[in-house]
Amino acid sequence: MLTPFHLAYHVTDLDAARRFYGGVLGCREGRSTETWVDFDFFGHQISLHLGEPFATTRTGKVGNHMVMMPHLGVVLPLDTWQALAARIEAEGVAFDIPPVIRFAGEPGEQRTMFFFDPSGNPIEIKGFRDLKSVFED
Repeated sequence: MLTPFHLAYHVTDLDAARRFYGGVLGCREGRSTETWVDFDFFGHQISLHLGEPFATTRTGKVGNHMVMMPHLGVVLPLDTWQALAARIEAEGVAFDIPPVIRFAGEPGEQRTMFFFDPSGNPIEIKGFRDLKSVFED
């Protein structure tokens, strides 16, 4: 059984974060104060604190893409990923890397998409047909 991770990072506007994580991504809001808010990020806890977001650079080479580093993300079952991709697109979120199949026909074949939250934090969402293949070589 996997256990939830906890990740805390900065955002510049809690109201914008609530609209994005709660409204666009559909994450349930948890506890909050005037300076932070928790969300259930697909079964994991993220804590968004007011502050300067972490610096990122496009230095992660994955397949044919150069991805933002560091970034946060989650791995979802394929049907959940597909529904979320459609929801994000319908909400008009600009993709940094639009939904794509990566490593087609290879072990670890996956769907992925990259986008930014309103504070510029890069997020990757992966989708796997079989979650047992997440760690296959």
